[in-house]
Amino acid sequence: MAVDNELGTQMVRWRHALHQFPETGFNEHRTSGFVAKALELMGLQVHRDIGGTGVVASLTVGDGAGVIGLRADMDALAMTEAADGRAHISRNTGCMHACGHDGHMAMLLGAAQILTRQRDFNGTVRFIFQPAEEHGRGAKAMIQDGLFERFPVDEIYGAHNIPGMPAGHIATRVGGIMASEDNFVIRIRGQGGHAARPHMAIDPLVVAAEVILALQTIVGRSVDPAESAVVSCTEIHSDGIRNAIPTHVQIKGDTRSYSPAVQDLLERRMRELCHGIAAAHGASCEVDYTHEFVPTVNWPACTPVAIRAARAVVGADKVDANVAPMMISEDFGAFLQVVPGAFVFIGNGAADSPGGVPLHNSRYDFNDAILPMGARYFAEIARQRLPAAHAVG
Repeated sequence: MAVDNELGTQMVRWRHALHQFPETGFNEHRTSGFVAKALELMGLQVHRDIGGTGVVASLTVGDGAGVIGLRADMDALAMTEAADGRAHISRNTGCMHACGHDGHMAMLLGAAQILTRQRDFNGTVRFIFQPAEEHGRGAKAMIQDGLFERFPVDEIYGAHNIPGMPAGHIATRVGGIMASEDNFVIRIRGQGGHAARPHMAIDPLVVAAEVILALQTIVGRSVDPAESAVVSCTEIHSDGIRNAIPTHVQIKGDTRSYSPAVQDLLERRMRELCHGIAAAHGASCEVDYTHEFVPTVNWPACTPVAIRAARAVVGADKVDANVAPMMISEDFGAFLQVVPGAFVFIGNGAADSPGGVPLHNSRYDFNDAILPMGARYFAEIARQRLPAAHAVG
């Protein structure tokens, strides 16, 4: 089914309204209320406050026993939008939809509207709007709140826009498509002193410099070259001043990988290197290492469903069925540890075209031109998995 002009215009309205009032993880009170009201106006059965601010709406047509979950994320980032002249710019200072979750919500609302009007499937579709994706907490919160016990699904499907990929293209793959994310904080304690008398101090900055360089050897010398991993130090802080050697230095960063074995290796080698280097200098250190996102691993039985749906919507020539995995992380992976499913990337626009500004950039904006395609993709998943011989009235 093509998206008519009325629904296309409505999706843009939804998206712009959501964009203007972004909210960070577990604070999506206005956002979830907006989504719930839109779903209720479609006549759907809506449940709120699941896993905090999550929303689930169910639509049953016919007597089919199958149940398919379709998911969109709702939270925004704590960033200031830099887009003077953009009519729908964020009105919440210091918060913006810099990852396109406003567009994901609008696409899923559009799919709900299509399926509610057409009713050309046989079974139940659950529209799942998840909070707190950005920090990897929302999916687990919904699961722990009984999401799949209260609203069982046979399979679950999700999507994310990708700047740099041409608009109207869809990509996916069997197996690992996005990496895990682990965060670390390394706290080094030396002995502060006068910058002119370093022999009387234990300089934690020197220790930190050696640690940062040594951490880069983990991937190059400890990880099997056939595996993928990234270790990134992204912040360094000290309590020193221009003429005083500090006592404390803190290093922050994250790691990315696709398998639990590599995750464990990264953590173990990080601890060994940090403690060993600190001890060699007479300093001490602590390493806090936390698992934030699990890898997103598409199920072999579900990925072909996503591919067929994508081809039905955009054509086989615009579907990459074996896209290279990305080192970005997605909270959707937590759902795939519990129920079968698959995740796809939807092109937001090539680099020099509308939609090409990178994710998490202060000038990013979701490309409204892909809203109808995304809505049709989600609706087609339902039709593929819950086929009906004819439309059900």
